[in-house]
Amino acid sequence: QVQLVESGGGLVQPGGSLRLSCAASGSIFSAYDMGWYRQAPGKQRELVASITTRRDTNYTDSVKGRFTVSRDNTKKTVYLQMNSLKPEDTAVYYCNAHLAPTPREYWGQGTQVTVSS
Repeated sequence: QVQLVESGGGLVQPGGSLRLSCAASGSIFSAYDMGWYRQAPGKQRELVASITTRRDTNYTDSVKGRFTVSRDNTKKTVYLQMNSLKPEDTAVYYCNAHLAPTPREYWGQGTQVTVSS
């Protein structure tokens, strides 16, 4: 069992930066692939960035060069550094933990990111 708690969301102007954090508890964090997803109003949830247990990373095209995902296994935390934010980045951001290759996965409660002037 894994509990995930996101933090760091908020209101930021276009071009600004935010760093999201996702703190995990309850299991062996280092064994999980971690991902950040987002869901904007009226849209499907999409994968934004992911980082595997081997620290391989993957990004959706729209955030490449602007967002960076990282993890600190000693703190059981995954981060999403978001720079050069755009209004279209506005969404609820969710943290996901996946125990590959099983189907077991867990979700956080989400944190709102709003990019607006």
